[in-house]
Amino acid sequence: MVDKYGAEDLQNAGRLKQIRMVAGLVNQQNRKAMPIIIGSAVGIIVVAVLVGLFTGLAAFLIPLGVLLGLLAATILFGRFAQRAQFAMIEGQPGASAAVLQGMRGNWTVTPAVTANRNLDVVHRAVGRAGVVLVGEGAPSRLAGLMAAEKKKTARVAHDVPIFEFQVGNEEGQIPVNKLQRKIMRLPRNLRPAAVSDLNYRLKALQPSMQMPKGPLPKGARQPKMPRPKVR
Repeated sequence: MVDKYGAEDLQNAGRLKQIRMVAGLVNQQNRKAMPIIIGSAVGIIVVAVLVGLFTGLAAFLIPLGVLLGLLAATILFGRFAQRAQFAMIEGQPGASAAVLQGMRGNWTVTPAVTANRNLDVVHRAVGRAGVVLVGEGAPSRLAGLMAAEKKKTARVAHDVPIFEFQVGNEEGQIPVNKLQRKIMRLPRNLRPAAVSDLNYRLKALQPSMQMPKGPLPKGARQPKMPRPKVR
């Protein structure tokens, strides 16, 4: 989808063109999706028409059937589009950050609050549930990385609940397509004012990115020190 259209083209497209673009993505990911969507809408309308003709309530049931059919098609289309989006970004670096930034509700997402030279990364989301730390990478390396970030966050968050999730397909990890549902089911532990105060305190934490160890790459130069001014 990104290669074919581009994010900017999708944003600048009209409503109907956007629907056609998303429908193309859905059809690319699942050939059965569009027939299921169309068949569900048509089936509901046909049932409403037949029942209306047999009961003499066609004037009421046919418009109702059309509305229900369109509603069913819209819901199914949205779900298939979401699945196609998850399938497109799964396994790519930053996939969980994209999911966090697309969540409904008043969430403040900070991608890559910490990372290491192996490209294991931890993202942070703050909302009514508290602080959510989401890690991407190898479980063996993420354990220490997330523990350090949780400890650093706890010094500022105090008694605010901190939840940890690792995204991936290995044991103990959550697939990216289930991450949003998992987070949205967390209990609401904070009031809006407490969330704002927590975000203010967390701004003091600077992202910590570990630089690769070892000698400088070949051809790299040390930065020059400024020369003192001669008066």
